Amino acid sequence: MQHAVKHELKSCPRCRTAFECKVGSILLCQCSAVKVNDEERAYFRQGYTDCLCAACMEELKKEYHALQFRKKLKKIVGMFYKAGE
Repeated sequence: MQHAVKHELKSCPRCRTAFECKVGSILLCQCSAVKVNDEERAYFRQGYTDCLCAACMEELKKEYHALQFRKKLKKIVGMFYKAGE
């Protein structure tokens, strides 16, 4: 008996690009090319509940890190101004 591998055609909820989701062979799926940590994954889930294409995952990853950088910079600038009071 041959085990069926689950693949399905999906449309990226962010850019509408069609791609093949290989949840049954996750290491072969297009999304496995983008390495994400738990914080990045949580950020993705704030806006999307379904699979994203690899290009959008890369863009959202950059967006997340830019947001984190701005938060840290704002905190540092705030500490600088408080110290000067």
